[in-house]
Amino acid sequence: MAQQRALPQSKETLLQSYNKRLKDDVKSIMDNFTEIIKTAKIEDETQVSRATQGEQDNYEMHVRAANIVRAGESLMKLVSDLKQFLILNDFPSVNEAIDQRNQQLRALQEECDRKLITLRDEVSIDLYELEEEYYSSSSSLCEANDLPLCEAYWRLDHHSDPTDGLSAPLLVSPEPSTGPLQAAAPVHPHASGPGPTEHS
Repeated sequence: MAQQRALPQSKETLLQSYNKRLKDDVKSIMDNFTEIIKTAKIEDETQVSRATQGEQDNYEMHVRAANIVRAGESLMKLVSDLKQFLILNDFPSVNEAIDQRNQQLRALQEECDRKLITLRDEVSIDLYELEEEYYSSSSSLCEANDLPLCEAYWRLDHHSDPTDGLSAPLLVSPEPSTGPLQAAAPVHPHASGPGPTEHS
């Protein structure tokens, strides 16, 4: 009653009309059903013949059944009107439902944020480990490129197969008709006199 008193006069009047419709429809259903039960009772002989009385009772039962159906449809319409009134005018319940939905969405958002932060931390750790592995492996490969050219070749020649470097660059390949191997004589382009002669 306190909530109804707080409502405006138009809403208060509307609720009173709903209450009156409810009472009238329920009373109509009860009265018509009671009269149908009374009509089914067999009475003693009267001045009206049984056939006429039967037709009258049949007609009365049809009318009262139609009244019961009408009252039931009126109650269904009343339920629909009450739902519409509740949806349009029950602002506290609507606001409470909105607040509950907002709380559920905020909880879902916080859970998603926590999962995203956890995923970000895991990905950061994995990327850091991958970078460490990549740079540690690539630094060993780039050491030879940072050295001077002669030292890099020297290291490559040093780490190669020792049997591959047996041939001396200053030796002349032997001919079938000549004797033992001979070293090639150095050439002095700036000498004034004739070049050195080979001794047989």
